This record gives sequence, structure tokens and C-alpha cells, in this order.
Amino acid sequence: MYLHGTSKINDKGHLEIGGVDSTELVQRYGTPLYVMDEALVRRRCREFVDAFQATGLKFQVAYASKALCVMAMCRIVEQEGLSLDVVSDGELYTALQAGFPPERIHFHGNNKTPMEIEMALDAGIGCFVVDNLTELRLLNAIAGEKGKRVPILLRITPGVEAHTHEYISTGQIDSKFGFDLGNGAAFEAVREASQSAHVRLLGIHSHIGSQIFEVEGFSLAAEKMASFASRVRDELQIVFPVINLGGGFGIRYVEGDTPLPMSTYVEAISEAVKTQFHAVSYPMPEIWIEPGRSIVGDAGTTLYTVGTSKDIPGVRKYVSVDGGMTDNPRPALYQSEYEAMLANRANDAADELVSIAGKCCESGDMLIWDVQLPVVNSGDILAVASTGAYNYAMASNYNRIRRPALVFVKDGESDLAVKRETHDDLVRNDVVPERMKQKETAR
Repeated sequence: MYLHGTSKINDKGHLEIGGVDSTELVQRYGTPLYVMDEALVRRRCREFVDAFQATGLKFQVAYASKALCVMAMCRIVEQEGLSLDVVSDGELYTALQAGFPPERIHFHGNNKTPMEIEMALDAGIGCFVVDNLTELRLLNAIAGEKGKRVPILLRITPGVEAHTHEYISTGQIDSKFGFDLGNGAAFEAVREASQSAHVRLLGIHSHIGSQIFEVEGFSLAAEKMASFASRVRDELQIVFPVINLGGGFGIRYVEGDTPLPMSTYVEAISEAVKTQFHAVSYPMPEIWIEPGRSIVGDAGTTLYTVGTSKDIPGVRKYVSVDGGMTDNPRPALYQSEYEAMLANRANDAADELVSIAGKCCESGDMLIWDVQLPVVNSGDILAVASTGAYNYAMASNYNRIRRPALVFVKDGESDLAVKRETHDDLVRNDVVPERMKQKETAR
């Protein structure tokens, strides 16, 4: 397993993260356990900021909280000077409860409800990323009722498709997100937004995909956005002060993944925007981006306890752990691949090819189909790398399995950020109707 960030093998032959022995984490917090390398998270935040500062351009880096939205993470983002993207009332509430400055919050989403819009307006968030005309008109009406004029970006689909899994590609024309650039919808949205009394159009936003390992897609998106901005300026006399190129910067999950340094993405985006907007004699806009996975993804490790095994001679050996698709649904959703190791026997020779199964009552509940490990024993601790993004965020209670705890580790200390759910938590919102409390009459 590739060791990310502060991870290392200590003199006991155990996996150590943030200066904390993984076996000690298991003894203290139990398993499954999400472990976040705080130093790596902060380093990733600073890599983006430092890279933009080196360009001399105006910029804003907003952490896409959908990757991992807990109050502790919001505090780190605030301390590192980033803005924050949210896509629901729950993410917004989490940010506000963490004390995140509302003026640095951007609200995304293709179906914001009236309640969510009111909540965001009352909080005084900094920007709405408007996805469709229904939302634009609803936002304008509600803002008018509250006597406000709110900054917005219009999300466009530029027709650029990054080379990713089809379920996480969002920049192509056939998408549930945004105003299409090719059929005139984006232009008409700009026209209507400019005539709406209670919104202030800052610019346009695009997001071309996720887990992207090259810069050409961002360059092409910048070219299309510059061309569109030029047309809007010439025909509607509107100049955009902000251009948002979204996120989607890739990370290493397994050998063969080839992410670029975060500074390379930033430099490429900045150069593309400078080149393309200069080519149409356009004032240099402020550049916004929205990294999520690339900030938290490889900073996360999930620890499991090994339970049962099933060896099918000539076929495969299944090794089951005490988690699975409830704490990491990505393999089932996207056929995502991961690397793993035995955290308590990290120096032992990896002599056996096994498949890691989850404990859910689903044949598709597989975390890793093929991984080379030492001969595994019941009670061993399995560590799965690069689980910081979209693992806790997508966790569920399927089979009434309790969601794991989450800790941040740094400088030899561990801090609980999310408590492990209890059995009482599972039934906290359950209600038995009064009529069902009566003894049923025999038939």
C-alpha cells in the first residue's frame, strides 16, 4: 500500500498515521474507523493557495464540502483561508454550526428548495451557483421578499467531457447540471439574470468531471468560457468579474493513477484563462476553483477488523471485515479501486491474493476484489488507503449498521471529530404509531 502524507511503518511493524500507531487508534476508538491525516489536509489547502498566489492573479479557492462535511473539517478550511461550497441545507447547517463565515460560503445544487434558499439568504452567504431558470426565478423572488440582492454565478455545461467514469462526468451536454452552452440556454440565462432585480451576476461556472489527471480539459473549458464571455460582452454589454473552473483534480488511489501536482493544475488553469481572455481583449477575471477530493481524499485511511474468511479452491479467497458498503459505497457505485495492508503486520510478506468483502447482505458488497496481503488472521487490522473523500460523506445505515467514528491525527495526537453511532442513534427518529401499539386482534 502506498503511504500517503505522514503515514509510515513504525519500529513495531505497525502502520502509523500522524505520529499515532494505528493499533492504538483501534484500541481507543474501535473499528471501522475513519482516520484523517490533518497535516496532509492542511498541506493540500496551502498548495492550492500558494500556487495561486504565485500567479499574481485574483483568486478564490473553495473547498467542495460534499467530499467530507463535518464541523472539524469546516474549521480547518476556515483556518486555512479557503471558502466553502455546500449543496444542501445540511451542509450549510454544518458549516454555520462550525462557525464558518457565511460570506465565504457558496451554495451549489440543481434543485435548491425554497426552504434552503431562505436559510441561505437569512445566513447571508456569499454566492449562489444557479443551475436552472426555475431556481433563478425562485431565488430572485425570495430575495425580493427579503429586500436583498444576492451575488450569483450561472453554472454552464461547456460540452467538455473529462476522461472519467460516466457517472461522475458533468461537463458534457447530456447532464442534469447547468445551462447548455451549445443550444443557447446559457446565453438566455445571462440575459434573464441581468434583468432580474434581486440578483447580481458575478460570472459563470463550469465543472467538467472528477478524478482528472490532465490539464487539457480545463484549458478547453477556459477557451469556451472566454468565447462565451466575449459574446455576452459584445451583445449584452455585460462583463463577468468571476470565472469558476470548478474542481475534479485527481488523486492516487492505486498504482497506475497519475495525478499531477496541485500547483500544475493551478498553473495550467491560470495560464489558460490569461491566454484565452487576453485573446478576446477581455479584462482578466478573478479565478475561482473548487477542490474537494484533492484536499481530503488521500489524507483518509479506514481501519477495519478482520472477521471471517472463505476459501474457494481454484476461485478466490474472501476475507470479510466489519465494514463495507455502508462506510464506503464507492466500489459498488463506481467500481472504484483501493490499496490495502495489514496495519498490525505491515512488515510481513504479502504472500496471499485475497478479496476483501464487507458484512452487508449484498453480494456486491466488496471493498477490494484482488489485493496481495500476508496470510490473514481473524482479528488483524486492515487499513484501506485514500478513503478521505466520499466515504464518510456517502455512508449509510443499510442493514442498520452503525456509521463509524472519524478522527483527525496530527503530531502524535488523535482527536475525535465524529462519534461512532450508537444503537440508540439508529432508532432515535423511529416512531411506532399509536394504532400499532395495540395488540392485534386474532383473525
